[in-house]
Amino acid sequence: MDDIQPTLDLQEPEDPNALTLADYAQTAYLEYALSVVKGRALPDVCDGQKPVQRRILYSMERMGLGYGGANGTVGAKPVKSARVVGDVLGRFHPHGDQAAYDALVRMAQDFSQRYPLIDGQGNFGSRDGDGAAAMRYTEARLARITQLLLSEIDEGTVDFTPNYDGSTEEPRQLPARLPFVLLNGASGIAVGLATEIPSHNLREIADACVALIKSNGQLSDEELFTLVPGPDYPGGAQIISSAGDIADAYRTGRGSLKVRARWKIEDLARGQWQMVVNELPPGVSTQKVLEEIEELTNPKVKAGKKALTTEQQQVKAALLAVLDGVRDESSKDAPVRLVFEPKTSRIPQEEFIATLLSQTSLESSSSINLTMVGIDGKPVQKSLRQMLLEWVAFREQTVQRRSQHRLDKVNDRIHILEGRQLVLLNIDEVIAIIRAAEEPKAALIARFNLSDRQAEDILEIRLRQLARLEAIKIEQELAKLRDEKKKLEEILGSPAALRRLLVKEIESDAKSFEDPRRTLIQAEKRAVAEVRVVDEPVTVIVSQKGWVRAQKGWSPRGEARPEYSFKAGDGLYGAFECRTVDTLLVFGTAKDKSVRVYTVPVASLPGARGDGQPVTTMIELEAGTQVAHFFAGPSSAQLLLANTGGYGFLAQVEHMVSRQKGGKAFVDVGEGEQLTRPALVGGASGTTPAEPATHVCCVASDRQILTFELSELKMLPKGGRGLTLMDLGPKAVLAGAAAYTRSVRIEGDFRGKRREEQLDIRSLNNARAARGRKGKAGAFTFTPDLVTRVE
Repeated sequence: MDDIQPTLDLQEPEDPNALTLADYAQTAYLEYALSVVKGRALPDVCDGQKPVQRRILYSMERMGLGYGGANGTVGAKPVKSARVVGDVLGRFHPHGDQAAYDALVRMAQDFSQRYPLIDGQGNFGSRDGDGAAAMRYTEARLARITQLLLSEIDEGTVDFTPNYDGSTEEPRQLPARLPFVLLNGASGIAVGLATEIPSHNLREIADACVALIKSNGQLSDEELFTLVPGPDYPGGAQIISSAGDIADAYRTGRGSLKVRARWKIEDLARGQWQMVVNELPPGVSTQKVLEEIEELTNPKVKAGKKALTTEQQQVKAALLAVLDGVRDESSKDAPVRLVFEPKTSRIPQEEFIATLLSQTSLESSSSINLTMVGIDGKPVQKSLRQMLLEWVAFREQTVQRRSQHRLDKVNDRIHILEGRQLVLLNIDEVIAIIRAAEEPKAALIARFNLSDRQAEDILEIRLRQLARLEAIKIEQELAKLRDEKKKLEEILGSPAALRRLLVKEIESDAKSFEDPRRTLIQAEKRAVAEVRVVDEPVTVIVSQKGWVRAQKGWSPRGEARPEYSFKAGDGLYGAFECRTVDTLLVFGTAKDKSVRVYTVPVASLPGARGDGQPVTTMIELEAGTQVAHFFAGPSSAQLLLANTGGYGFLAQVEHMVSRQKGGKAFVDVGEGEQLTRPALVGGASGTTPAEPATHVCCVASDRQILTFELSELKMLPKGGRGLTLMDLGPKAVLAGAAAYTRSVRIEGDFRGKRREEQLDIRSLNNARAARGRKGKAGAFTFTPDLVTRVE
């Protein structure tokens, strides 16, 4: 027995229903994501509501807070918002009360929604970002326009689903009579999806729906965009994007529009004037504009900097030069009134306005992202046409269901009335059967061939309904019901009749709720702050470690350039003779196998006193990016950009200019490759060579030289990798490339010392071949690392 060792099976038996942790996490996350997408963040194309909004509206309707008064009066008194929130949470929405209240508040704000769905009383916040009062202080009831969402809710138009605990039901959608997803718009962020649908004018959207129905969906894009020229924001303002940009956004479902505030100039005494802004772009408040002006006129030193940047100083000076003061005069009578006073009345109004628009949110962007839950239940980004067509399909289905529901009721009523009519014709016999029979219901069915429903109704009828006058009423009601039945059957049986009814109802609703457009659509150029720069000659001095400065004037032609002083361990990278209106380009190597080009205006460079300023303080380098090369010159200057892998192309300075401080990727380089020093081809100013070059000289690290005609290269305005300049030998790299007309200078290292060699036209011609060839060996002995043009 001692030799027998027990064996233990430590593995659990496999459960066919078991899930691995990875599978469970994936399933759980997908379910959560779908819940957020469809259950919280995205509106439905059918009624334009998110679930919480739909539940609030339905709950308020069931509480009797609907717009039900006669003669255009409100039929319900408002109740505390806390009561509405409590009913919503208890019946339909088991989430936080603050989230539900925030949704209710937004539906009551006329500056958030183009057509507010809730009539709120009390403090419901302001466009300046002030929050609403607590729900125990505010009151709410449904607005009149909610009739378009809720009037058909009990007519079999939409499906209902059990609420979270199965105690009651809630609608999957509301039977919207107009596409509220476009009227009020929506914004939200889900898991992997986001939506930003702007609001639109009710009359324009209604006209577009009617046109699509009448054309059977064949309306052209041009006609559709004529009917819906653009968004109509609650706060008005002006869309300055072109009609083509708006059409592209509607066509693709994504885009960005430029929106500008609207203002007027008020004349004051003694020739003075002031600018008054009375409409702001969406998402912009008077408080935000005031904060921006305070930040620009009293700037703070940025994190990691020791002093204000040149740009901050320029913006401050430009703004204080024209603006004397600003104040907010908004009130109950004027929701937006922002007054700007100029420094002096002699300042041109156009210059004053352009400065404010370019430096503040008075001119901003409004994004469009038409993502929503479609009629098929899937969250998709749609075009304007798809949105309208899906809503029209939903409305057709809604009207069909409403008509069928009504037809069923009409048939049932006709059935009942026909039974009563039969009773009135044989009233004595019916009474006798009821008095004598043990089972009068069965006897009536057998004698008069009635249905169970008719017999039950006859047994429950009151004696007063057996009068002769009642027979006349039955005849009249039957005639009306049979006419209605005929119309309903025509609607259900004829697509043309259904479309006519849709058009009639849409036009009627539009006539009842239409209002004028608030947002002006007029294409304008974006406002640009013009910094006036005196056009004068300067020499931009750049050190090897990236310190830059600008010295007034140029060195006279024929004279040697002066010696410049630098910090210990630093030296001259280059001195570029240009003008104050020109641009300094900074080339930086990035992680993503590309060279980014950063733009610095020459006018913003510090003066020549001292050692200058690090260029890194004037641009925003990404982590891991290092400055490699520089060039300063006019926008027309043409450069040869080559990399150590032997590729290159031509580009102009204007192609590389970027308004972003983060620059833009322009030159593609391979693994381990670097950009060589940019070479001037032509178009420079000052005493720098301005004569256009005709040929290119390429020098490899193994002392091979190749020259070819400049015409063999391509101009790449958008950048890229370029063409093969030279066939490099094993382990060799391209040391540099320069465009020339007569001679080039080659520099390099020889046993730790700098050496140079100047090649005249004869030496260069000896190395002539087609682009992409190997070239010929040079007569110098040092290892080259720089090739420059000589004039």
